[in-house]
Amino acid sequence: MVWVPLRPTRTDRRAPLRAPTHCGTTMSLEWLMGWSWSLDGLRDFIATGIQSFRDCDATALAAVACFLVLFVWYCYHVGREQPRAYATVNALMQSAEANGVQNGYVYCHSPECVRCTHHDGLNQKLYHNLQEYAKRYSWSGMGRIHKGIREQGRYLNSRPSIQKPEVFFLPDLPTTPYFSRDAQKHDVELLERNFQTILCEFETLYKAFSNCSLPQGWKMNSTPSGEWFTFYLVNQGMCVPRNCRRCPRTYRLLGSLRTCIGNNVFGNACISVLSPGTVIAEHYGPTNIRIRCHLGLKTPSNCELVVGGEPQCWAEGRCLLFDDSFLHTAFHEGAPEDGPRVVFMVDLWHPNVAAAERQALDFIFAPGR
Repeated sequence: MVWVPLRPTRTDRRAPLRAPTHCGTTMSLEWLMGWSWSLDGLRDFIATGIQSFRDCDATALAAVACFLVLFVWYCYHVGREQPRAYATVNALMQSAEANGVQNGYVYCHSPECVRCTHHDGLNQKLYHNLQEYAKRYSWSGMGRIHKGIREQGRYLNSRPSIQKPEVFFLPDLPTTPYFSRDAQKHDVELLERNFQTILCEFETLYKAFSNCSLPQGWKMNSTPSGEWFTFYLVNQGMCVPRNCRRCPRTYRLLGSLRTCIGNNVFGNACISVLSPGTVIAEHYGPTNIRIRCHLGLKTPSNCELVVGGEPQCWAEGRCLLFDDSFLHTAFHEGAPEDGPRVVFMVDLWHPNVAAAERQALDFIFAPGR
């Protein structure tokens, strides 16, 4: 007698394939019919679900487990991302009231601020920001910025003492302490045409000094001697709304400038006042990508600006352009009756920084990034 194994019938072979369908149907019906917000309903639902899973085969359980893992990973990925602080000056003006504002002046509270904090990880942070920008837009035109970030330590340490930007040096830019008026001709002429407008708004602000030592909105800066006050409309790329509302025409004028730096931490606009007998200590600016423009509002005699060892004098209604990454100082040696030296200061782009580079630098050095 020969033993022959029996073949399973077609019904036998199909039976296991119907199990997942039965499992899914059972779970769906139990979900719809047995769900209740009561504790008893929840207990019954959990028990039914466990039993339904027991009835399912390994393939169905593995698929459910994969979906759960993917869902947990998605929640973690979305939750860990932080919003980017990248906005125009007008948008910042609407939201900056909620930020750290003291006496009408925006102070930096972030230990990661590249403008105020120097640390070993700065270059890595800048390179990460550049990579993020290139992924969103393009690497085209980023050669100098990439080179500057990659070799930033060498550039900053090997620069001659006459020019040492403290935060960021962009290589291959023409180097000179002062710039001619033609470097940013449109903006220079626009500022000079509005000289009287800016002067009138300053005089209205300055009347408050007769009532108190430091009126609201003004900041006193540290100096070896004398007094140096500033009234910021834009400070490190952040608008100061309360101050802008007090100088509405001057603030609107900033929006008409073609090369004003308003979207990164190297951009500032303020009224700067030196009292007689004041000396500003020699110092370097943070970067060479900008030109600092001074529009003279009140310029008594015996006042000088010295940049890179070269002295210059201000003139009322005229703009003076210089690179503040050079060692520079200013002083007012006039008599008390001469009154203060007053300039309207605004940071403009260096004329040799290309449009694509400006956009990338705005992204890399956006306030709060």
